[in-house]
Amino acid sequence: MTKAELVEAMADKAGLTKAQAKGALDAFISAVSASLQAGKEVRVVGLGSFVPVKRPAGTARNPRTGETINRKASKTCRFRVGDALKSALNA
Repeated sequence: MTKAELVEAMADKAGLTKAQAKGALDAFISAVSASLQAGKEVRVVGLGSFVPVKRPAGTARNPRTGETINRKASKTCRFRVGDALKSALNA
């Protein structure tokens, strides 16, 4: 599902215009991004949790050439599926 398809589905289910649904989705993404940048976890009951993770610097290997490269430390995000979503997927 693309972002446009998600906006359309949100608009249909919530009785909103596409512009309102797009605004709501953009606000959600912005709020989650800001919280993760601050190092805080975001929990959405029924969906799951977005968890910020720090990756330490290290070495990696280019699988095509076999060359070893140094990887810088970075921040990323992991998603942990909630019980309700997991149950819905396995129903």
